[in-house]
Amino acid sequence: MNASHRRQVWRRAAGFCEYCLLHQDFDLLPHHIDHVIARKHNGPDTEDNLALACVNCSLAKSSNIAGRDSRTGQLSPLFHPRAQIWNEHFRWKGPLIVGRTVVGRVTVAVLNMNRPDRVVLRRLLIADGVFPPPFL
Repeated sequence: MNASHRRQVWRRAAGFCEYCLLHQDFDLLPHHIDHVIARKHNGPDTEDNLALACVNCSLAKSSNIAGRDSRTGQLSPLFHPRAQIWNEHFRWKGPLIVGRTVVGRVTVAVLNMNRPDRVVLRRLLIADGVFPPPFL
């Protein structure tokens, strides 16, 4: 992936993880450039297949492109930040991210978006008035 793509991904995301919406300023480790469709699954290095992801979301997602919904048993693709709108698939319940759709529920589960340490961090950021992001 070239430097131009990297800059564009960071600029487009404005420093926010495009999955859990945590800003880089609130994370200890640098965010990653994620292949929405992993190279392993023939995902290209194009801007429409790249997203900014915090380390937690990136490592949990890995090369996964789908998961099974615990409610319906249905196999579903993960959320695609370039092709889908966050608010259509997720909502906030305090510091928790809740899936509104099968795609949302599967993504929350596969990316382990409500890990206890992340929930605690989001709770603290909410108390400080700096979370969730202002664009929601």
